[in-house]
Amino acid sequence: MAAGGSGRRPATGRRGGGLRSLSRVAARGGGIAGGRGVDGRIRLLRLVFVVFLVLVGGKAVALASSSENLTRIAREQQTRTVVLTAERGAILDRNGSELAVGKPAQTVFATPYLLDEPKVAAHALCRALHITGKKDRRALEKALARTKSGSGFAYVARKVAPEAAKAALALDLPGVGAYDEEKRSYPTKGLAAQVLGFVGTDDQGLSGIEFLFEKQLAGISGRETIVRDPAGRPLRTVRQTRAVPGSDVRLTLDAEIQNTAEDVLEKTVRTASAKAATAIVVDPHTGEILAMANVTKDGFHGFGKDLAAQRNRAVEDVYEPGSIFKLVTIAGALADGLVRPGTTFTLPPSIHVADREIHDAEARGTVTYSVTQILEHSSNVGAVTIGKRMHKEGLSKWVEAFGFGSPTGVQFPVEEQGIVPPIKDWSGSSIGNIPMGQGIAVTALQMAAAFSTVANNGMAVKPRLVAQVGTEVYDQVEKHRVISAHVAREVRAMLALAVAKGTGTNAQIPGYEVAGKTGTAEIPRPGGYARGIYVASFIGMVPADHPKLVVLVAVDETPMYGGDAAAPAVQQIMSFALQHLEIAP
Repeated sequence: MAAGGSGRRPATGRRGGGLRSLSRVAARGGGIAGGRGVDGRIRLLRLVFVVFLVLVGGKAVALASSSENLTRIAREQQTRTVVLTAERGAILDRNGSELAVGKPAQTVFATPYLLDEPKVAAHALCRALHITGKKDRRALEKALARTKSGSGFAYVARKVAPEAAKAALALDLPGVGAYDEEKRSYPTKGLAAQVLGFVGTDDQGLSGIEFLFEKQLAGISGRETIVRDPAGRPLRTVRQTRAVPGSDVRLTLDAEIQNTAEDVLEKTVRTASAKAATAIVVDPHTGEILAMANVTKDGFHGFGKDLAAQRNRAVEDVYEPGSIFKLVTIAGALADGLVRPGTTFTLPPSIHVADREIHDAEARGTVTYSVTQILEHSSNVGAVTIGKRMHKEGLSKWVEAFGFGSPTGVQFPVEEQGIVPPIKDWSGSSIGNIPMGQGIAVTALQMAAAFSTVANNGMAVKPRLVAQVGTEVYDQVEKHRVISAHVAREVRAMLALAVAKGTGTNAQIPGYEVAGKTGTAEIPRPGGYARGIYVASFIGMVPADHPKLVVLVAVDETPMYGGDAAAPAVQQIMSFALQHLEIAP
């Protein structure tokens, strides 16, 4: 039994052991497969969790960004930063009279998205601000109309009178407000307009002195940040940087002499049937310009649509000077010792130079004239005869010495230098044209400066238009010698005879000896010169022996000669200036 039992147990044990082994194997195999499934699910859960975190984070960032945008929009709706325009400096005449000043004004604005009925609001604002033009009314309606983006700012009216702005604000429209500005005003109503220049809507200088001294006149703008209520009404100021006012600019002009010059020119243009006229009054010892006037044929000497009326013709336009240029020819010949005032020449009725035949303005026979008489009678033949004696090298030297072909350097943003051909480009007829003021082009200021050199005993002085900017005084006199004092006195004596009994008799002033010269220049046109119209000019200095004033008048496109059109104008301007400045006879 033992053997039998012994034999059965192991068999049972083997079977049992075999089942347990298979179970363990099965258990181990199932654990591997099950473990891999669990790990996959864990990894999937982790991926889902990460994606969730990313989405949540992105949303948070988006919300934060949106919050920032909303905060910014809210802040913009609640606050507004306004530029505080600096008070623009004034432009004054030499005596402190105001020529250009700032006038208090207000700009009315609106926040369009706060207006429920923009069209109704536009109509109400137009009535309050007296906006009557159909085009302006439509423009305002368009500006106040809502847009897809929601416009945050629109101008209603720029620089209106404070009373008008008050009427607009009284409508109590949501989002409509106003801030202080300054409007440029010219109290003398266009006086010296081409010299002063003008400013744009934002008070930025666009021409003339306003442009040249923009930085000094403009000052430095300030800023103000204000908090508004939901209706757009200002509640309080949270931050402010004050504006720094601009500096004043004081000119050398005398408002009363300037006004007289413009009035005289207006009458002259009308009586001389001219296109325009220019006048300059200068102190020959300091170079200070006391008047610089420009008038067009419609009598307008301010600003408008006529661009020609806006030019400062005294420095921006050039013209052939004609006979007034004979001063340069004769002064140069005297300085070089080629002639004396009493040197005589036998002058035929006309003279041939290259392909040109030159004659005097009035027909005559053969005469014998001294140099003094050549200037007195304004003889073209005589001037050319002297010019030929100088040769082109000598004449060219004196044209340059008197400043022609170069700007004077006056304080103005635009100045023409004139047209003087270099000596290498002179034609055969140049020695016949230039001595009598043809074949070259000059500015009125250059011509006035040349006569001032003679008036100032041969010392050329740089013209000056500005006396002071802010606290800086411009009193430096820049000068250099051109001819000797002796030659200058000789020329003045000749010019005095030209006024006493020559072509300039209409410039005589009782009690004063006037020295001066007439000019009647033909106007060049394509293919030749215009017939029957001239630039008629006259330049005078007074008193002749020690001049205190030099006065030029140039009348453009007139059928009259210089002695008839320009000399009387110089006489009137000069007479007033002598009395005004209390220059004794």
